[in-house]
Amino acid sequence: MNSNKHEREKYENMADLYSIIVATDYLEKAYVRDLISAQEYTPACNKLIGQYKAALNLLRDSVPDVHRFMRDYSLSCSAAERRLIEIGVPATVEHTIETGAVSQKHIAEVTQFFITLMDALKLNMIDVDQIHPQLSDLLQSLNKVNTLPNDMEGKKKIKEWLVTLNQMKAFDALDAEQVRQLEFDISRANDEFYRLLK
Repeated sequence: MNSNKHEREKYENMADLYSIIVATDYLEKAYVRDLISAQEYTPACNKLIGQYKAALNLLRDSVPDVHRFMRDYSLSCSAAERRLIEIGVPATVEHTIETGAVSQKHIAEVTQFFITLMDALKLNMIDVDQIHPQLSDLLQSLNKVNTLPNDMEGKKKIKEWLVTLNQMKAFDALDAEQVRQLEFDISRANDEFYRLLK
């Protein structure tokens, strides 16, 4: 009886993961086709990313490899795969979408996020679930400063770190070498940001 209950729960959780992947793929395509606005897309995508991470935590033992899960169940959802597995943040965070004049508020926001992240690393806050949201907030605020070039090296490094962290579990921690490299990359991105503002 107990094994049937656990087995049923496992399959229900797998069905949830399947539906989250399919829903994310549809959402990505709707956004690309301009069927929904950025204001509708961003919270919906954040919700699906959160649900995806929660589903993975429930299926930690049953689904160690999401790519294999997708192959096993014939899921061809490349947009969802990129958003959920590789990037881990909405397209509106990943790419600049703001237009208009640069406000002092956006510049102050970027400065705040740089300082907060550097302080967190110095305080040894090195778990994925502590760093990922801060990096995401930093990238999103950098994208609001529309005078920064899209190919800004600091933005590229932050995206690379988001991809790296997204491949890890929430409870994983960066090792000493990764922390040192992240501190270096964030410091250089901060310097580049101030240099580009001049």
